[in-house]
Amino acid sequence: AISPPLSVSGVPERTESLVLIMDDPDVPKALRPDGVFDHWVVYEIHPTTTTVVEGAIFGAQGVNSTGKPGYVGPCQPPEYEPSEHRYVLKLYAIDLGTLNFIKAPTKADILAAIAGHVL
Repeated sequence: AISPPLSVSGVPERTESLVLIMDDPDVPKALRPDGVFDHWVVYEIHPTTTTVVEGAIFGAQGVNSTGKPGYVGPCQPPEYEPSEHRYVLKLYAIDLGTLNFIKAPTKADILAAIAGHVL
């Protein structure tokens, strides 16, 4: 799967780095009990980033819901009835330049690390 192109603007002045999370909150509970699938977790994105081209690898890649780092595109399992899904992209401006992890972090790891640091 190829990640989408992105445009970034309005980054607060004191931002040290950015975090991007893309998830799908419309997953059938039978597939994922929390109803959310994490498609993309990226951290340590340079705060002056204004564009990301389609398919680009940038920042540090966190783990998506497949258990692997990087982007995974929308793909509903064939055994489920077709349904509408929203794909939500959240960009966090944080006052930390570096997030230190021993292994590639999950969305939960990232959100815990940036708690209290979101501008």
